[in-house]
Amino acid sequence: MTKPSYSTIMSVGTVAYSVYALARPRHLGKALTNSPLKQPEYDVVARTFGFRDLVVSALALAAPTAAAREQAMIGRIVLDLTDSALFTAEAKTKAGKAKVLLATLTWAGLNTAAVLKDREAA
Repeated sequence: MTKPSYSTIMSVGTVAYSVYALARPRHLGKALTNSPLKQPEYDVVARTFGFRDLVVSALALAAPTAAAREQAMIGRIVLDLTDSALFTAEAKTKAGKAKVLLATLTWAGLNTAAVLKDREAA
């Protein structure tokens, strides 16, 4: 039995987040604003993230080659960095900005590390 790639492990983790985002979309609004009136505005964004991340992760998990898996992972990294730029500006508090930066840049960094480790292992 072969050991799963780091990209596969990260993709499974992203699937878990996708399911969470779809099941509990309010998590995003709570991270971005303390206003209970504004929090629901982000539910559709969280659901979009959930679906989008599920699709990208499925592409990485079902990739027929290591190169195809890497391309899906690079797409994931670009999405994480885009999310970071867009949603840090949306956060209304320093704590909210910090949460967004921590989450998005951590995922981008972990996905980048996975791609690099997989290249190294090849």
